[in-house]
Amino acid sequence: MASGKFNFKIFSWDNNLYRIAGIKQMNKYIWPQVVLVGRTNVGKSTLFNRIAKDAKSIVFDREGVTRDLIKDIVYWQDKSFELIDSGGIGFEKKDDFMNKEIRKRAEQAIESAHIILFMCDGAIGVLPEDRYLANLLHKKRNNTVLVVNKSDTRTFTEHEHEFAQLGFNYIIPISSLHGKGIADILETIVHLLPAQAIIEEEKPTCKVVLLGKPNVGKSSLLNILVAEERSIVSDVPGTTREPVHERITFYQQDILLTDTAGVRKKSAIEDPLETLMTKSTLQAVKQADIILLMVDANEGQLSDQELKLIFYAFESEHKAVIILFNKQDLLTLNEYGQQKLSDDLEKYKFVVSKVEKLSISCITKQNCGKILPLINTVYKRLLQQFTIEDLTILFKNALERTPLFWNKNKLIVYRAQQIKSSPQIIALYVNSPEWFGDSQKAFFENVLRKEYKLTSVPIKFVIRKR
Repeated sequence: MASGKFNFKIFSWDNNLYRIAGIKQMNKYIWPQVVLVGRTNVGKSTLFNRIAKDAKSIVFDREGVTRDLIKDIVYWQDKSFELIDSGGIGFEKKDDFMNKEIRKRAEQAIESAHIILFMCDGAIGVLPEDRYLANLLHKKRNNTVLVVNKSDTRTFTEHEHEFAQLGFNYIIPISSLHGKGIADILETIVHLLPAQAIIEEEKPTCKVVLLGKPNVGKSSLLNILVAEERSIVSDVPGTTREPVHERITFYQQDILLTDTAGVRKKSAIEDPLETLMTKSTLQAVKQADIILLMVDANEGQLSDQELKLIFYAFESEHKAVIILFNKQDLLTLNEYGQQKLSDDLEKYKFVVSKVEKLSISCITKQNCGKILPLINTVYKRLLQQFTIEDLTILFKNALERTPLFWNKNKLIVYRAQQIKSSPQIIALYVNSPEWFGDSQKAFFENVLRKEYKLTSVPIKFVIRKR
């Protein structure tokens, strides 16, 4: 990957013929890539979590937990780089679809990497699989650093000469579990990195999370939006296990897209690994600005789980929500089924009516060209600023048209002030805060939404006495 160059991609999608002009791999700078490579279960994800600031890999005592490439930007001293955790390359398993996809992504990451951190297990020593990978890496032009994990074990000294025979110039013994040797790795990385241009101050990045039940098309949509096979896609529920991040820029707005593991009912989860996957997904929601909640339109109704996800994201975590009804190409609902879905939306309109909704198909790309423009629109609403004067006049006029009372006591708003955006938090300075309950807050929320067209934006009111 050539440093400093943008990767422009132009699309013409379905009947909308919406032209996406200039999706870039981040706006001002392409970070040099440092890729973690190795057999399964040698500690790559633990090391990634030690170094990474935001993105986290799931660590679980089972082979093949990491499947997609997990990425994060790391800053150390005066340099920065993109750290990538790749799936463990297995050799003993049958060459099934998932293994092929994991290996393909790992090999693609190796090809584009500036530096490779080749991890081995110091407690076990060099295995034939390690030698195979070492020979493969010697054929590449990348700088390769041999990282020997679990070097704090007594058996490591018995295998030291084996690792030296692999023929790499840089060998760093570490313990990713206990954090030993991490600084040595970072020092070696910055030493090997090319000189970097000064990075311009970044604009705020819009963090977008794809959320939904398993197998509703989240990974397919991520691949469409970034125009590459970023997430592994299969018909098997639970293919995505960890949040998969990809950075793009759309019309000068930096966007961090995150694909997440599908969330099932708590009572349906038996595997402790799935519990970790769900926790990781919900943590990604907490860090997001906008949630793309994907629903299978063919099911004909919003499930209890999807309603819980809407409430969790919009009401509990106060995140902007856009509902995407996927699989329109497979829609087989009869008139009754379509009416049932419509009735479902009507029944829960007190929350569903507050958010944007879009019907799409990840197979035919129907309406997929409308998603990024909608994200930009909603993000601008999230960040919108209001003056004290404008808000105060708005709410006073609303109360003049529709006076509110509490036990015959008239409610008065003296002043309104925006405390913060994303989410929008508005302070109302009133005559008696105890008179302002949920129904009164809902009144002011509707006034604000209607005036400024704040669909999909969560709004909170703080009531204070003048």
